[in-house]
Formats: sequence, structure tokens, C-alpha cells
Amino acid sequence: MLNRIKKSLTVRLGKVSQEDLTVKACIQRGMKVGENCHGLAGSTIDYAHCWLIEIGNNVTFAPQAYLLAHDASTKRYLDYTKIAKIIIEDNVFIGARALIMPGVTIGKNAIVAAGSIVTKSVPEGSVVGGNPARVIAKTKEYIDKHQENMANARVYDEGWTIGGNITEDMCDQMSKDLGKAFGYVK
Repeated sequence: MLNRIKKSLTVRLGKVSQEDLTVKACIQRGMKVGENCHGLAGSTIDYAHCWLIEIGNNVTFAPQAYLLAHDASTKRYLDYTKIAKIIIEDNVFIGARALIMPGVTIGKNAIVAAGSIVTKSVPEGSVVGGNPARVIAKTKEYIDKHQENMANARVYDEGWTIGGNITEDMCDQMSKDLGKAFGYVK
């Protein structure tokens, strides 16, 4: 009840609360989001310029990705803030805490590594990483390499996830199995 009253007062007073800065609110303000997108609610979206953000189909956002359609570095000197669109095309993966800057297009089937600062557009079918992000592989080569690695790695089904009700014993077993190696989970 108290939260509803706070939200009502916030809306009436014209202020925007953290709760209002949701994906739904951004879509209502003009952000475009395609079908089958995941993780966007765990991202930080530039609410002040969200209508400049376009997201295609089958896009996955890892936790705490940032989509920033403005750059205020020019404000002090020019009295204007630089703004530009962000376009994320279909079948893209954005890693945890990646920052997508204004004016960037991320091409189809691209992968952005966790922690990357993306200041320039990403070619279709590329894996980028770093600060600033640079192309480090082709998506197909990256996936092919991991498909080959799976032949000799521990592979776990969905039962080995939180959604699959993994048990404490299973967590211990997975930790022992992997040691210092990589594995794969569905």
C-alpha cells in the first residue's frame, strides 16, 4: 500500500522513480523491442533517450548491460549533449556489464563479451570484446570451437541449473567435476 502511494505521488509530482524506469516504460516512450528478447529488464536503459534504441528479435542481455543513447561529455563545452541511435539487430548476445554507446549498430549474430565498451559498430557475425571493444573472432568460428570442445568437456543438462532444481550435492559434484576446466550447461 505504501509503495502504491509513493508511486502515485511520484507520478503526480512529475518525477520519475526507479520503478518507472522499466522496459515497459521505455517501450511506451518509443523504444523498439523485437520478439523473444531476454534479460533486458536486468539492463540499464537510457530512459531519457530510449526512443533512440531499437532491439531486434532473439536478443539476449546478460545482467547489468548498459544501453546509452546519449553522451554528455560535450554539454559543458557546447551546451549540447551528443545523442544517437543504438541499433541491436537479430540474434545478438550482449555480455554482462557491457556498455553500448550512442551511434552503435550491433550486426546480426554478433556476440559482445562481458565488460566490453562498445564505441563503434559491430559487424554482422562477429565476436567483440575489450575497452574499446574490438573484433576478436567470427561468431561461427567461436561457436565451432566450443562445439569441438564439448566433445571432451563435462556437459550438464538443464537439471543442473537453478531452474532445474539443482541440489546442494549436485553443486558440489559440478564443482569437483570441473576443477579448473570449462564445462557446458544447458
